[in-house]
Amino acid sequence: MRKTKPKKRILLPDPRYKDPYVTQFVNNMMLSGKKSISYDIFYEAMDLIEAKTKEEGKTPLEIFKQSLDNITPQVEVKSRRVGGATFQVPMEVRSERKTSIAMKNMILFARKRAGKSMAEKLAAEAIAGYNNEGGAYKKKEDTHRMAEANKAFAHFRF
Repeated sequence: MRKTKPKKRILLPDPRYKDPYVTQFVNNMMLSGKKSISYDIFYEAMDLIEAKTKEEGKTPLEIFKQSLDNITPQVEVKSRRVGGATFQVPMEVRSERKTSIAMKNMILFARKRAGKSMAEKLAAEAIAGYNNEGGAYKKKEDTHRMAEANKAFAHFRF
C-alpha cells in the first residue's frame, strides 16, 4: 500500500450500557441506516436474555459478552496459490477482526433462526453461544477444524 493506513474511528458508547462493543454490534446489525430500530432490537434482546437467565446471577451484558467470546475464532484459513495448486493456509486472526467475525456470525445465524422477532432470535442465539451451542459456535468449531486439518500448509504463510 502506498497510502498511509486510515485512522481507526472511535465508536461512542451506547446510551444504556455505556459500552462501545454494543455500539459496534448495533452498527453491524443495522440495515439501511436504521440505527434506532437496531438499538431497539438489541435492548429488547437484552431484556429477553435477562428474563430467561435470571438464575445465572449475571447481567445480560455479561452473558452477551461471554457468548461473543465463546463464538470468537482464533484461527482461520485463507486460500494461497502456490505453483498451480491452491492451499488452505491456517492463519491467526487479528483481534479487531476476531470481534468483527464473531459479531457478524452471531447476527447471521440469529437472522437464520426460527422465531417471531429479531430480538427473540438474537436472544436465543446469544444464550446458545453462552452455552457453547448454536450456529455461530458450530461455525467457529468448523473453522478451527479446517485450520487443524490444514496445519501442514502453515509454512506457506505470507
